[in-house]
Amino acid sequence: MLQQKGQVTIKDLAEQLGISPSTVSKALKNHPDISQETRTRVNELARKLNYNPNPIALSLRSSRTRAIGLVIPEIVHHFFSSVISGIEDVAYDAGYNVMIYQSNESYNRELTAIQSLMNSRVEGILISLSKETRNFDHLQNVLDHGVPLVLFDRICDEIDTDKVTVDDYQGAYGAVCHLIRTGCRRIVHLSGPPGLPIADLRRAGYVDALKDNNLKINRDLIIYCDNFKQATIRTKQLMNLPDRPDAFFTVNEFTATGVIKSLYEMRIKIPDEVSVFGFSNGLITQVINPAISTVDQHGYQIGQTSVQLLLDRLMDSQANRPFIHQIIKTELIIRESTRT
Repeated sequence: MLQQKGQVTIKDLAEQLGISPSTVSKALKNHPDISQETRTRVNELARKLNYNPNPIALSLRSSRTRAIGLVIPEIVHHFFSSVISGIEDVAYDAGYNVMIYQSNESYNRELTAIQSLMNSRVEGILISLSKETRNFDHLQNVLDHGVPLVLFDRICDEIDTDKVTVDDYQGAYGAVCHLIRTGCRRIVHLSGPPGLPIADLRRAGYVDALKDNNLKINRDLIIYCDNFKQATIRTKQLMNLPDRPDAFFTVNEFTATGVIKSLYEMRIKIPDEVSVFGFSNGLITQVINPAISTVDQHGYQIGQTSVQLLLDRLMDSQANRPFIHQIIKTELIIRESTRT
């Protein structure tokens, strides 16, 4: 049911017309990607229902806050702290302050963070989604209010906006190919949750590396395990099997350290008996013994690129500028936890 006159939103228009909110938004801005027929339908309904842009968006145009919002899953990760450094360095140079919230991997806390940033009238928002996030209405609402949004690292396909990711697939593919080249054949993948794009891409890279090297895909060796504690338990279970693994490829650095801790406690030699390859080149991968081979995500560069896209959007008077998906190349860092 439509809201009362004067309170109609882009979402209301989209529901009545049977099209997406992003299509309505573009049509109202005369975006060239939208057909003339659709633009006409949207504008006629907007006039009929007395649609007006949200007052928050209008106030943002007339009263600058010089503030940018940032929502990340967890600050404790070296990757995300590196992202923050990249964002702040570029933002401060451009005269913006950064308001930082962490979701702690909670969808509800992510919703609260977004609402708090909107209430604070930030001029733009950068966000990396929580593991729980499967509904994206809160993100579309940000765009519908005229606030630019950039998704980074953990993104979704459902929202049409600027995005920055690393090449998760190629990073995983390269890591597993390295393990295979050094003689590993029974490689475990400790993976992130299904449905999380970065986890899905890293899992796909693992699978394709095995296929391309004529190795059998054993689904029992693909295990949802993405934190330190789980990794310590799973590693001991796997290493007690009659046909035990000769390598682990993990979805992140904390999982890799959990693997190494358990292997050390079991007095299994690394990398002579088992190789370990992580993902994300945090400080912990360098100081642990043995130092962990890993995939460098270049977090600082992701932060710089993400906030620059946001600033470009804020400074660009052409609202119909095409959205950009910037993909950052990964880099394999080979250390003592794998054979050479």
